[in-house]
Amino acid sequence: MPFEPVQQEKLSHGVIRQIEGLILRGILRPGERLPSERELSERMSVSRPSLREALADLQERGLLASKAGAGVYVADVLGSAFAPALITLFATHDEAVFDYISFRRDMEGLAAERAARLASDTDLKVINAIFEKMEAAHQKRNPADEAHLDADFHLSIIEASHNIIMLHMMRSMYELLREGVFYNRTIMFKQRTTRDTLLDQHRSINTALQNRDPAGARKAVEDHLNFVENALSDQQKSDRHEIFAQKRLQHEVGR
Repeated sequence: MPFEPVQQEKLSHGVIRQIEGLILRGILRPGERLPSERELSERMSVSRPSLREALADLQERGLLASKAGAGVYVADVLGSAFAPALITLFATHDEAVFDYISFRRDMEGLAAERAARLASDTDLKVINAIFEKMEAAHQKRNPADEAHLDADFHLSIIEASHNIIMLHMMRSMYELLREGVFYNRTIMFKQRTTRDTLLDQHRSINTALQNRDPAGARKAVEDHLNFVENALSDQQKSDRHEIFAQKRLQHEVGR
């Protein structure tokens, strides 16, 4: 008969499964420091030896990393998503920028549609809370803060779509965006009119999600990324025109 005696799970296995789940769901993020051993053992109601056994297992498998004198951190599991040579290609070829936006439009449109249907009320509260932070940052006219919150807003929608493969794939894509590999959002969106338009677009996305309107949420995301694509194209044209304008000025002054 295909049955075996039921054995009580080791406490360390329970710790492992819980931490794995938090990493898998994106709640514990790469680079995030875990609480101290004492605090963790108290929160999880396990002995320190059981906790140490679990943490050692997770470190051995590359999910956690220990830093001498600094504690235990979630490993940078996204760091290997793209090879350095490929990242360099992304950064030096304009077509990669527009392919990236096209990819985001497809994936995030789907994520917004799913989030409008599948997100819990708490998921939607998280999205709304981030949008309110975006509104506050907008008043302070800090493009860097706005860019950071912009990324957090979009990732919160992906989290709310409850597809863990999409979550980790898109999070790695956003890390490249934060690093300016695809384009420098701080420079591109610093103009007042553009910033106002972007905030309105995020408001439309948030409103559709809060209303649980799948089609409206998808369209709002697609409209937003279409705008980003056109703005980037216009910026590139403007940069090229400026190069020739400077050459004309140098020529005129030198005559």
